[in-house]
Amino acid sequence: MNLNLEGKSALVTGGSRGIGKAIAEVLLTEGVRVGICARGKEDLEKVKQELGGISIYQGDLTDESMREKIFEDFIADHGSIDILVNNAGGSNGGSIGETTVDQFRDAMELNFHSAVHFSKLALQRMKERNLGSIINISSIYGRESGGKPTYNSSKAALISFTKALADEVIPYGIRVNGIAPGAILHPSGNWQKRLGENPEKINKFVENEIPGGRFGKVEEIADVVAFLASERASWVIGATLNVDGGQSYSNS
Repeated sequence: MNLNLEGKSALVTGGSRGIGKAIAEVLLTEGVRVGICARGKEDLEKVKQELGGISIYQGDLTDESMREKIFEDFIADHGSIDILVNNAGGSNGGSIGETTVDQFRDAMELNFHSAVHFSKLALQRMKERNLGSIINISSIYGRESGGKPTYNSSKAALISFTKALADEVIPYGIRVNGIAPGAILHPSGNWQKRLGENPEKINKFVENEIPGGRFGKVEEIADVVAFLASERASWVIGATLNVDGGQSYSNS
């Protein structure tokens, strides 16, 4: 399927590893001019050497002024933005009882506020051209229990934000959608760490909890991002798609 993405420009947050890196790679293969941003300079440089043809932007994405600088630098390099993928995220804390309010704030800043802020920055440019696609990477745990409460809460907020923003900006030709991944295995992820620590327990989890019978792959998330970014998904507006091998308990 020809997605007709060639020549478009995309910014992928949290793009130096895992799902973000895979998204950058798939978009590159579709002819998109890709920029990625993340906290770690070494990881960014490594991806640039490995993939080639991308621009990199280093900074702490929980810092509002740094987000603005990254976006301004991206526009200076690319001239415009057609696709924004809000992928940056992380997990902290433990049970609600043992997690501080500050840890909840930190999770919201990275997982939710960064997406809100980058979206607002991108909208200023996209509205000028009546064209654009914003894709927010949330989680199946934004819809149900599982994982850490700080993570769940911030991802739930992101799913709600996706729908609200989508309805607001579609009159300007801007589509906003999301993806809710299930358990995805990649070398730098938590599932790989858990698998190494206790393979018997994790293999049992896969057997009992993932009808698809295996972990998901980062490429399987990235492929859906590329589709949602394209005009082939022109009537997909405000959706957050579960990409999880049947793992989630929700049917939406």
